[in-house]
Amino acid sequence: MTTAFSRLAAFSLIALLMLCLAWELWLAPLRPGGSMLVLKALPLLLPLRGILHGRRYTHQWLSLVVLLYLAEGAVRSMSDQGTSQMLAMAETLLATLLFAGCLGHARATAPSRMLKAGD
Repeated sequence: MTTAFSRLAAFSLIALLMLCLAWELWLAPLRPGGSMLVLKALPLLLPLRGILHGRRYTHQWLSLVVLLYLAEGAVRSMSDQGTSQMLAMAETLLATLLFAGCLGHARATAPSRMLKAGD
């Protein structure tokens, strides 16, 4: 069952993945030519299939993992300058959207809600 929340989570996950890669490779890397911080995008690849298939369990655990990206974006938006600061604000926004999408989908597909819908 795909909900609007699942589509929001899928969109924001893919956008966050692309942002992390672009940020650390081209747009504002810590070192010229890219940095090893690009590896922060790897954990976002793990839930991609589950999110695209609308799996409730994947949405549940990703809602916990995405808080790390939210925290990084918040900290770097306060401490960085220029382009990096703007990218950190975008990361914060995308992580917030992903968190909301994951929670909304998990709530909408809860077994207790499914039983009530069938009555």
